[in-house]
Amino acid sequence: MARYKEYNYRQGKFIPISFDKQILPGTFEYTLNYLIDHELDLSIFDTRYVNDETGAPAYDPAVLLKIVLYAYSRGITSSRKIEQCCRENIIFMALSCDTHPHFTTIADFISTLDAEIVKLFCEVLLICDQMNLIGKEMFAVDGVKLPSNASKEWSGTKAELQKKKGKMEEALRQIMTRHKETDEKNLPPQEEKYITTLTENIKKIRTFLAGNDDRPGQRGTPIKSNITGNESARMKTSHGIVQGYDSLAVVDAKHQIIVHAGAYGAPQEQALLQPVIEGAKENFTAIGDANIFEKATLTADSGFHSEKNMEMLDREGIDAYVADNQMRKRDPRFSQRDRYKERFKKEYAAYYGTTTTAFTTRFFTLSEDKKTCTCPAGKHLRPNGSNVTVKGNRAVKFRGRDTDCPFCDLRSKCLRYPDRTKTRQVYFFEGRLKSFAERMKKKIDSLSGRLIYNRRIATVEPVFANICSTLGLDRFTLRGKKKVNIQWLLYCTVHNLLKVHRYGYGYA
Repeated sequence: MARYKEYNYRQGKFIPISFDKQILPGTFEYTLNYLIDHELDLSIFDTRYVNDETGAPAYDPAVLLKIVLYAYSRGITSSRKIEQCCRENIIFMALSCDTHPHFTTIADFISTLDAEIVKLFCEVLLICDQMNLIGKEMFAVDGVKLPSNASKEWSGTKAELQKKKGKMEEALRQIMTRHKETDEKNLPPQEEKYITTLTENIKKIRTFLAGNDDRPGQRGTPIKSNITGNESARMKTSHGIVQGYDSLAVVDAKHQIIVHAGAYGAPQEQALLQPVIEGAKENFTAIGDANIFEKATLTADSGFHSEKNMEMLDREGIDAYVADNQMRKRDPRFSQRDRYKERFKKEYAAYYGTTTTAFTTRFFTLSEDKKTCTCPAGKHLRPNGSNVTVKGNRAVKFRGRDTDCPFCDLRSKCLRYPDRTKTRQVYFFEGRLKSFAERMKKKIDSLSGRLIYNRRIATVEPVFANICSTLGLDRFTLRGKKKVNIQWLLYCTVHNLLKVHRYGYGYA
């Protein structure tokens, strides 16, 4: 019969541990520990504490910073989990020197870093610059929309929230009326709990409406507020509608170093391009490299494309390549893409009773003196304006006659909505004005523009993949723009520290 060595789980063993021997060279914790102790200026944290003569000694910010950044590099964001790791994990014990900070201390340290986080980010950026990890030739701007610690079910305008509160009050009124009619002395536990929940929700909405008004949007119309996180926004993503923040980053093309980052509670990105560029300029000025965009190229996707932004880039003298919504359609390599949409267009037209074969302007003949116009049916359209301006472009306008269009055999082909539109109108533009957006289209459609813009995806998208997938930031765990911005900058700092660990001399 087989024999085995005896073992007993009840036995114990005392193991001598030297914490400095647990932080081995070549590991990320070694790089992190060395940089915080020898390279980063942590005097910015001294103003936090006023305990020179009275009060208990505080935890060293270097220790708290080490365990927080190392926890974020392992995808741990919960302060309770970080405290547990400091008691059970040998690496956390070594980084914290077995000091065991309480989770409330860790949470308070993270949530109040707004005064130091930007300076800390610039300190790490300076180290990257000194190690020649920043190429300063091309920067890519993009954002990733992440959910926040706020429920999208509690979103709405002031009128919508008032309506929601009214429905809850009506439901509560019906329940109480029914119990009065039946004269029940004791409510069932489920209904009692439901009444308590309704009462609390009504109070929550009433309190919010008393202290907040509608949030104005970019066009002046009100946008949806949120009771649990009013600085967040409802944003459309590939995974549906989320209540969260748009986390932006400006990334250098050489080693994918993040040179500027910020979280914004805005559903659209057009208004965020200028603040992001200004933030990148300030960061480079802080590390002693002003006017960074004099020689560097900037790339951005269609989410940042607008006439106002293109004018701003031209005014600032920035060599930028910003795509528009029709860029791929103009690319010859995607010339066959529309044939996949034909079936959908025909089915859509058949369902809604519209037509997809409407005559465009090229089917109409304009006379040399630009005074008469002939339609495909041979009818003469009457002039309806010889100096019309449409979106800054001058045009000559013609309209079909009331005696011709309603009885024309080609009506179904000429008008997109024959049942709604009485007569056809046509515009002939007289030399379009070159807007800033059109200049950008011409620039990005050139061969060199395509080659430069194609580098954008390989520059910025892997950064978001690393932060969201490898480092585990799939949602923000804090509430409020200030705290969310701290968490996003901490993750971006960890990303840059990992680049230093991988490519920096003395660590790679």
